[in-house]
Amino acid sequence: MRVPGVPAVLGAGGSGQPLTAPSQSLSRSGDDATVTDRVLLVADDSTDAAAQRRLIRELKAHGAERVDVVPPGAAPPETAGLLTVRLGPADRTDIAQALGDTAVPDRPEGYALRVSARKPQAQITLGGTDGAGQFYAVQTLRQLFQRGDDRWTVAGAQAGDFPSMPLRGTIEGFYGAPWTHAERLDQMDFYGDVKANTYIYAPKDDPYHREKWREPYPADNLAELGELVERARANHVRFTFAVSPGTSICYSDPADRNALTAKLQAMYDLGTRAFSIPLDDISYTRWNCDSDRAAYGEPGRQAAAKAQVDLLNDVQRDFIATHDGAQPLQMVPTEYGDLTDTSYKRTMRETLDPAVEVMWTGTDVVPPEITNKQADAASELFGRKVFVWDNYPVNDYGNTAGRLLLAPYDKREAGLSEHLSGIVANPMNQPYASKVAVFGTADFTWNDRAYDARTSWPRAMSYLAGGDREATEALLVFGDLEHMAPTFGTTPWQDQAPELAGRVAEFWAAWDDGRRTEAIEGLRDHAAAIEGAPATIRGGAVQNGFTVDAADWLDATELWGEAMVTMLDALAARETGDQDRANALLAESKSLQEQARAVRVDPPRNSWGKAQPRVGDGVLDTFLTKAESRL
Repeated sequence: MRVPGVPAVLGAGGSGQPLTAPSQSLSRSGDDATVTDRVLLVADDSTDAAAQRRLIRELKAHGAERVDVVPPGAAPPETAGLLTVRLGPADRTDIAQALGDTAVPDRPEGYALRVSARKPQAQITLGGTDGAGQFYAVQTLRQLFQRGDDRWTVAGAQAGDFPSMPLRGTIEGFYGAPWTHAERLDQMDFYGDVKANTYIYAPKDDPYHREKWREPYPADNLAELGELVERARANHVRFTFAVSPGTSICYSDPADRNALTAKLQAMYDLGTRAFSIPLDDISYTRWNCDSDRAAYGEPGRQAAAKAQVDLLNDVQRDFIATHDGAQPLQMVPTEYGDLTDTSYKRTMRETLDPAVEVMWTGTDVVPPEITNKQADAASELFGRKVFVWDNYPVNDYGNTAGRLLLAPYDKREAGLSEHLSGIVANPMNQPYASKVAVFGTADFTWNDRAYDARTSWPRAMSYLAGGDREATEALLVFGDLEHMAPTFGTTPWQDQAPELAGRVAEFWAAWDDGRRTEAIEGLRDHAAAIEGAPATIRGGAVQNGFTVDAADWLDATELWGEAMVTMLDALAARETGDQDRANALLAESKSLQEQARAVRVDPPRNSWGKAQPRVGDGVLDTFLTKAESRL
């Protein structure tokens, strides 16, 4: 629900921060509260440390020169008239009283928030059902700051909020260049901002994750992983360590099992409490050792399932269950992307420990949709609610060559929260560009029934642009040209450039109706927006990492946009009878098109190498070809 007076896209009246998830309940509660130079923060040992740090940071960024932290009931008399903020468990006496009739959700990670401007003292109250709930209350509060005439204020609002899905976030599970350490640290902060609580470390091309899974991480790699675990914890993100032994493991060999548990133990010692064993993209029609044939029979679906279940049950019962705080083991089955019942799935559902979480990618590797009915069918096949590994916006396969996937997260049915244990998106090799789709995934998994891709997408772009309106609009224009979402087949599940395609259709309708000047003027404005978008995106407001990720696509977009503007100018010259100028402009447009086609992704991060960046292909280039035929 939108708070009256709080813009839903560009944040609260000048804070520049878009609301990152559709709340379960958010409404007006009264007048706005003013942020005073000095703010009193009431907190104690029950206050979540990460939430308190973020709250102080936000208060100081929005007008507070000083934040005094005091325990409940200990406010000195000179604090009268100062903004008072209470943070802690929702059942703490002072918080429960200050929340009044604001309902506190009885759900994990839930929170209640209330902003009151009543005299003599404005109050903000943030109560969580747990530490994560406190942290998420602060994340919502930071989006309610508004720039006033001379001071910052906070929108008078109340909320009772909680996530619809227990597991929400990403799995770094792609092929090609893994993310750098700095990029992963940035992602942890991003997940905290958008209330995502899960990150699964599973980069296919990390040798110690897959090919060299038996070998311990070198000391420098281990130190980086330890820092990543800490950053995740600071953002209430569950760092999940995945190790993928399926390419070479001998399931019946005690030495291999010991090597696996040693790998898990090293990460447990760093603070990791969630673990995954992906068994995807491996052969189950052959064994890696002769002893597995003796232990499990001739290779095949059922034998492979027996061996895998034996290993997984061992890890769940002898490692997970014996380590304090460890979350249930996660796994990815070899048959991860369909709804066909087989002896493999039958063995899994009948013998796999019920505590183990099973991941599923949908009805295909890249599913065009995920419905409640499909989720229920998958749950029946595996004997438990499945955990979706959603292969969007990943761009590591052939049909994504040359593509950034910037379409919004879409075509996942409302109500899936009742049928799944969670969803994690598999992002692109380009981490900052991936934030567009991951933002939507976080929105959907927080409140799938209120999710709307049409409103989430602009908010994602606004997040990248720091709330800057012009940069947000430029990102939307650019994102439309990178809207294609392929599958492994010939039919994409999201179309290319729907906004541009609609404008082009209007152009040809007006052209054929004889309203040619009107047609040219109407489309030229959008063509100019395409040409100008890259410069605006690179103007400083948009996160620098995005401009690096998208650099070659931005270069190509500027050329394609200029070629389109020039082609329209050629059509305009022809309409006024200046054929010489029309011919000269046509030649210029064709030259720009050739320059655009010559751009290559360099250096490439993807397995498809130095491909041509795809920009509005099938729409923009088709328009230019058709327009040329009219000259």
